[in-house]
Amino acid sequence: MRTETLPLYWRVCLINGTVFLAGTLALLLSPASVSQRPLVSEAVVLTLGLTLTLVTNALLLRASLAPIDRVARQMATVDLLEPGQRLETGGGGVGGRLVASFNAMLDRLEEERRSSDARALAAEEDERHRIAQELHDQVGQQLTVVLLGLKQVQQRAPADLVEELELVRESARASLDDVRRVARELRPGVLDDLGLHSALASLATGFSAHGGAAVRRSIAPGLPALPPATEVVVYRVAQEALTNAARHAAAAHVELTLQRLGDRVELVVQDDGRGLPDGATGAGLRGMRERARSVGGELAVTGSPGHGTRVRLTVPVAGGPA
Repeated sequence: MRTETLPLYWRVCLINGTVFLAGTLALLLSPASVSQRPLVSEAVVLTLGLTLTLVTNALLLRASLAPIDRVARQMATVDLLEPGQRLETGGGGVGGRLVASFNAMLDRLEEERRSSDARALAAEEDERHRIAQELHDQVGQQLTVVLLGLKQVQQRAPADLVEELELVRESARASLDDVRRVARELRPGVLDDLGLHSALASLATGFSAHGGAAVRRSIAPGLPALPPATEVVVYRVAQEALTNAARHAAAAHVELTLQRLGDRVELVVQDDGRGLPDGATGAGLRGMRERARSVGGELAVTGSPGHGTRVRLTVPVAGGPA
């Protein structure tokens, strides 16, 4: 084994042990030894002395260098997408200060990432709102004008063209419905106007009506008010979970639950679909985790092949009763 691959603690111990061993051999074999021919008793004393020196050296070095190896191992595995990974700060000296500084650095990085994610998600919601507004005010109105014009043309058209014009009107009407649906998905007006409870109810109803799984919702009464940014996160996580249940899990039934647990509000979306494959990752899961972290929430996605998927989001409570 190459010494470069050993932890720092063992490398220092190996170097010191080599030095001590070389010194002991020099005392035993050189003319400067106690006797011209080393006695067994002298060899025993020197061996015991060497052993005691090595053990003492190892214990002293461990207290100073072991924290450095712990920090090195943690740095190789730390993941900012999984916050809260910290080292125990027990002990003093250089190693203890290094561990404390490393934990403080993780605190700063996680706070900076949380703030950055919050700003990015706020900008994304603003852009969604702008696009939804343009779809509703421009594309939607233009399609409405087209529908009215087609109706007038149909009334004056020859009988052999009426049926064809009706098909064109139905196509334009379906396009208008799609534009309105996309606008609602981009920025649900009911979330701004009537709050999270009504927005989730509308989401579940619309999801079932458009060919998704049957959704059974359970929303506890008297939930506390949440900041607007937190309400958006809860809604988006529910929306993504329902979309995944229909698009990827092929679920037939989904349960959506919103309730209060102590000082937090919990959202749970449970489906009976195919479940998560081992090691499943994706942009949707990462997006949900980033949204949860941006408002101080926690997200857990569990499941196994053939046993459905469970998405659980908890966010901190702020404000009084709704």
